[in-house]
Amino acid sequence: MRGDGVVSAARGLAPDTAFTLDDFRVRAAQRLHATAPDPDDPETVVVGERDLLPPDRVPRAAAVLVGVVTREEPQLLFTQRAAGLPVHAGQISFPGGKRDPEDASPLATALREAQEEVGLDAALVRPLGYLDLYITNSGFAIVGVVAEIAPTYALTLSPGEVADAFEVPLGFLMQEENHSVEMREWGGGLRKVHHMPWRERHIWGVTAGVLRNLYDRLYAE
Repeated sequence: MRGDGVVSAARGLAPDTAFTLDDFRVRAAQRLHATAPDPDDPETVVVGERDLLPPDRVPRAAAVLVGVVTREEPQLLFTQRAAGLPVHAGQISFPGGKRDPEDASPLATALREAQEEVGLDAALVRPLGYLDLYITNSGFAIVGVVAEIAPTYALTLSPGEVADAFEVPLGFLMQEENHSVEMREWGGGLRKVHHMPWRERHIWGVTAGVLRNLYDRLYAE
């Protein structure tokens, strides 16, 4: 981060030929949903923690931007939530949040939240498709919007919401040996919690669950 509060895009590491940008684009075109999942459609594929919610609870609509920075070695863009937030303080997440009434679509929600949280210019974002609908134990129905982000981006973080922004190589996160799972008791049941540590960062919970869905759709054979 520069002294003016702007975060410049970090350089990626040496390319991993197993996870090239061209290969990612082919997989995304073939395996992502072309339209956003509809929570009211019984045919919609649902993942996550729906079974931990009361049957009569209707999850609230939300969206996150699963942004792949188009470097020679593709990178995923993450934020670290501010320490003073009342919920999930300090945790790692994708840019995103609750759908506002004026949002025309999950894509609109993801782009608006990314602009509000980190100042990401929507003109530098190219949507590719959608993940499965991810239901959280806290009652959100999250649409993962997978998109490319031009590597020329620069960010201005919202200090009350975001403490940091950083990139992690797609190739690291899409290797199953870098994933782990633990089972935790939750509301009389068991909750599957995903973990994906990266250097000093600890990606876990819903964010890691969304990443696992990205892996399942694009790279699991």
